[in-house]
Amino acid sequence: MTRTQRYLRLWLGVGLAVGIWVSPGPQVRADQFPCLSGQNDKVEQGFAIAPVPLNLDGKKEKERRLIGLGSYIVNAQGGCNDCHTSPSYAPGGSPFNGEPEQINTAGYLAGGAAFGPFVSRNITPCQEGKPAGLTFEEFQTVLHSGTDFKDALIPSLPVPTPLLQVMPWPVYGKMTTCDLRAVYEFLKAIPAHEGCIPPEN
Repeated sequence: MTRTQRYLRLWLGVGLAVGIWVSPGPQVRADQFPCLSGQNDKVEQGFAIAPVPLNLDGKKEKERRLIGLGSYIVNAQGGCNDCHTSPSYAPGGSPFNGEPEQINTAGYLAGGAAFGPFVSRNITPCQEGKPAGLTFEEFQTVLHSGTDFKDALIPSLPVPTPLLQVMPWPVYGKMTTCDLRAVYEFLKAIPAHEGCIPPEN
């Protein structure tokens, strides 16, 4: 091996070591949120139809796009407002009465709609900025398996049940992890209402 080759090998090793040392660590992969691919129209529409102001402070572009997609899923596909806002529409704003739609923004997704002994939950970021007070992992579990983490906290239930009885989790549980993350990020960005479990009606 010539002196030149030895120097090249030495500098290559040093360069590699320095590169590893200054590396910022794991990066967000471009494919981490595949549901954003080709979804610009839905992201833009999601922002356009969001009925409440969204907290986008400090959000990176990918996070903002997740929030927009989440709004599209929640407000244009999921019908979450129908059960989780009580009443769903503001006075004079019910499309079912032939009136121009006006969402009840004062109680948006704060729960309180009664379905027999069950009452829809507050799914705003009502506890430590977490929707319904749930971590994303808990949120995912709820939608995949219907697990009710809070059934014991609701005195109006005749018999506590470990599974949500009205929430259509068997349908929403078929959504991709990326779509569920988009919904979760949107719910984190909406205004919070106090009390993660609504009072009895």
